[in-house]
Amino acid sequence: MKKWAFVSDFDGTISKKDFYWLVIDTYYPEGKPLYKKWKAGEMQDIDFLSQVFQSIDQHEEQIIQDILSLPIDEHVPSFIRTVQESGGDFYILSAGTDYYIHHILEHYGIKDVPVFSNKGYYEDKNVHLSIDENHKHYSRRYGIDKSKVIAELKETYDVVYFAGDSEPDSHPAKVADLTFAKDALQDLLKENNVPYVAVDSFLQIEEFLREKGTV
Repeated sequence: MKKWAFVSDFDGTISKKDFYWLVIDTYYPEGKPLYKKWKAGEMQDIDFLSQVFQSIDQHEEQIIQDILSLPIDEHVPSFIRTVQESGGDFYILSAGTDYYIHHILEHYGIKDVPVFSNKGYYEDKNVHLSIDENHKHYSRRYGIDKSKVIAELKETYDVVYFAGDSEPDSHPAKVADLTFAKDALQDLLKENNVPYVAVDSFLQIEEFLREKGTV
């Protein structure tokens, strides 16, 4: 068994803004009523995201520029290095798409971070998702079943930490050894009696892991 892994959600956890909000705010005002439909349970998460990502209508250079404008938690690049230097492996687990995550990682010079997410690609001025229904991590609702990924990692590592901020993260939080919860995830886990550590930033996560002697 390898010692430990730290798995983080991307949108709203590593980034300070969800990529879908950037698209809605910049290119797709119709996404606001669509967002309400999704939150009311009238749409699957993956269908909502697919529709938003296919409504950008910009050349790839512009889309990449927009992706790189996403604000991220400033402490993330050094936190990832700290995890890796302390014998841990860092993973990103996102129900968005790896298309924009890889651009961000490259931009910040972040290396050796595997990404579990929905495959995405640029075509005809939009970002499309390529969902494989036969994939072992497939989920009808999210495209990727985050709980399955965490369960699989737990077969390899003694301890798996997880960080997230919203509803899709409430499922893997039940499987991880310890979850660091931001924003809406805190209340969701409280309601379901799932233990968690409340945080606002990766600096707080690092302080917690330092106190435990993990890093």
